[in-house]
Amino acid sequence: MGAIGLFLVSLMIASCLLPSVSAATRHYKFEIKMQNVTRLCHTKSMVTVNGQFPGPKVVAREGDRLEIEVVNHVQNNISIHWHGIRQLRSGWADGPAYITQCPIQTGQSYVYNFTIIGQRGTFWWHAHISWLRSTVYGPIIILPKKNTPYPFAKPYKEVPIIFGEWFNADTEAIISQALQTGGGPNVSDAYTINGLPGPLYNCSAKDTFKLKVKPGKTYLLRLINAALNDELFFSIANHTLQVIDADGVYVKPFETDTLIITPGQTHNVLLKTKPQFPNATFYMTARPYVTGPGTFDNSTVAGILEYESKSTPHLKNLPLFKPLLPALNDTTFVTNFTSRLRSLATPQFPVNVPLNVDRHLFFTVGLGTSPCDQNKTCQGPNGTKFSASVNNVSFVQPTTALLQSHFFGQSKGVYKPDFPYSPLNWFNYTENPPNNTLVKNDTKIMVLPYNTSVELVMQDTNILGAESHPLHLHGFNFFVVGQGFGNFDRNKDPANFNLVDPIERNTVGVPSGGWVAIRFLADNPGVWFMHCHLEIHTSWGLKMAWLVLDGKLTNQKLPPPPKDLPKC
Repeated sequence: MGAIGLFLVSLMIASCLLPSVSAATRHYKFEIKMQNVTRLCHTKSMVTVNGQFPGPKVVAREGDRLEIEVVNHVQNNISIHWHGIRQLRSGWADGPAYITQCPIQTGQSYVYNFTIIGQRGTFWWHAHISWLRSTVYGPIIILPKKNTPYPFAKPYKEVPIIFGEWFNADTEAIISQALQTGGGPNVSDAYTINGLPGPLYNCSAKDTFKLKVKPGKTYLLRLINAALNDELFFSIANHTLQVIDADGVYVKPFETDTLIITPGQTHNVLLKTKPQFPNATFYMTARPYVTGPGTFDNSTVAGILEYESKSTPHLKNLPLFKPLLPALNDTTFVTNFTSRLRSLATPQFPVNVPLNVDRHLFFTVGLGTSPCDQNKTCQGPNGTKFSASVNNVSFVQPTTALLQSHFFGQSKGVYKPDFPYSPLNWFNYTENPPNNTLVKNDTKIMVLPYNTSVELVMQDTNILGAESHPLHLHGFNFFVVGQGFGNFDRNKDPANFNLVDPIERNTVGVPSGGWVAIRFLADNPGVWFMHCHLEIHTSWGLKMAWLVLDGKLTNQKLPPPPKDLPKC
């Protein structure tokens, strides 16, 4: 081969290694630091990113690489999860403490390095250790590739709206007490919109989020539920919202006055403002949807929608309209809303739901009990501790990262690769519970060969009370092919599965007293967490882990960890 031939070959190799010219590397620095913040006339020092609450917005385009340096200046260990980002072959950057990484210790730093592949929409980031995500969270906005339009008319403006919670007390003290007593943790003192509780709470009128709009315009609202514990209804008085996206996936557009959003979920909606100045202002409110036996914050957070006008009268003199939200336990509304969510299913945005299933799994999810620690007093039934479980296994968090122990062949004594495919004890899940409510405490993992197509049915149980469970799967999107109430019937229910345009997402609510069926392709090697986004790090939180093995090809294997991977 001549010199020119060698030059062309080397050029071709180099071009394969370089990112496309349209992609960019975007750098962010997250300084984890204490900050005094005042809400509800109560000031407290709390853990933040860059002193902000909520934290800074991360913006990128599909195809971009993100390098986010996290520097820990506080006494707490920290890790950050990039919720909804698939992390294809970049599991070392996924973030859940003791699953894909050891946490970043005081005075240490870690660069989360990953590429956005095949995704665009609204996502979010949050701390993934203890209860630090109550204050450490923020939005991720992934725009389409350059010169790629939205599949809807371009909005006049885009606005992130992130729901959260405010606790007057130290959340780390709250969770510590809950873990010791085995009871439910204390509830929040307020919900927030973009960190602000709003005027319906005492001593909070000045801390109100105001969305200022112009008449006759279309606004894209990027809704994120970052609340610790509650599914939320949301509505804007006298306005209709058009739902166009769920968890970063375009959906067939539909209009609604109210929507439901579970912890961890995102929705993009279009708000078309009134053609002329309406001589009024409007509340935008959110409050919880509640199904379980535990206590909850039944308050309402409000922001205000204000119209701008050259001849605007004094806004305090205008009438203020308030939306009518569903009842706290309106399961019928929730069911009807979720049934309207359908993927676009177009040639540009196809639905790649697995039609042939390699592995059928059936998981029961719900509450049980564990024995109280010696010489302790516990608040669960008959002096026990509440414990959530999947297939009667309550996940025990290891003291070293699961992904690291797997990658280096050091898993012995860290985890067991024998998570049960189905419940070990069968019973009528939605009727009378069994006499024995004790769960098994262990660190078990479900192991899947690369490219396994999975169908997973998750069944709520009535042990200690039925409730809705918003479950989030790391590393994958999945298709919600079916759901219903009562016990799943393997012989009848699959006939009604939607395999044409099922909604694709990363967080789904298991209905209270019911079941949901999802399908996904295990095409991302690594260890991946699946957990209820309610109270992730308490004994109440449902959680388990998947291990997807490497494939045969180089691009089907997990690369080695970065050199700055935190140590335990």
